[in-house]
Amino acid sequence: MTGEAKRTTVLPLLLGFNGGYVDTMGFLALQGLFTAHVTGNFVTLGASLALGTSGALSKLLALPVFCVVVVLSRLLSHALRSRELPVFRSLLAIKLVLLVAAAVLAVRLGPFPDGDHWAAIVTGMTLVSAMAVQNAAQRVHLASLPPSTLMTGTTTQIMLDLADLIHGSSAQDTAASRARLKRMSVMVAVFALGCGVAALLHVQIGVWSFALPPIVALASLAVRESASGATP
Repeated sequence: MTGEAKRTTVLPLLLGFNGGYVDTMGFLALQGLFTAHVTGNFVTLGASLALGTSGALSKLLALPVFCVVVVLSRLLSHALRSRELPVFRSLLAIKLVLLVAAAVLAVRLGPFPDGDHWAAIVTGMTLVSAMAVQNAAQRVHLASLPPSTLMTGTTTQIMLDLADLIHGSSAQDTAASRARLKRMSVMVAVFALGCGVAALLHVQIGVWSFALPPIVALASLAVRESASGATP
């Protein structure tokens, strides 16, 4: 497989798996916190307030923290580019460091029965920051590929392509729909796999389930490094 193929095929799958895994892991371990699909916290925040469950503060903080980290990632990218330093590689490395930090926090301070405890909030915001970096990096460097942390738009496009194939269209449009359908379906499947694995490991090993995302992130960085000739 060529370097560019690795960058546009293998790397997005690793990012998608981690997106589903981290989101599910955060939801299960941190009292309903969405660490990747941060806007979903509006719903769980409302549920926390209505039902009196814990974790309202972390859900309230998730979106502003996510936004601030995306802005900082963009500013860092500009600074790195002006110094002719590798941007994508650096962002993936920062995400890896954040996931390692979250894993250490979870193992040392977890489990988290109270979502409003400082330990749960710090761990949750570290995961939110990691997913913000991943989103920013993919949006800029893999912009033509489906998102790795939010599947609503991808699923909508899959259904639209299915409808077009059922309806029938030109050969060129049909080929484009089939290619897009395959690419997006694989991404949804990998994301769902990450969700399932996270749920299984959370039940089996508790907070030690936080150890897998850094491993996957390290694999992502290794794939990026092996993609010779890809944009830095």
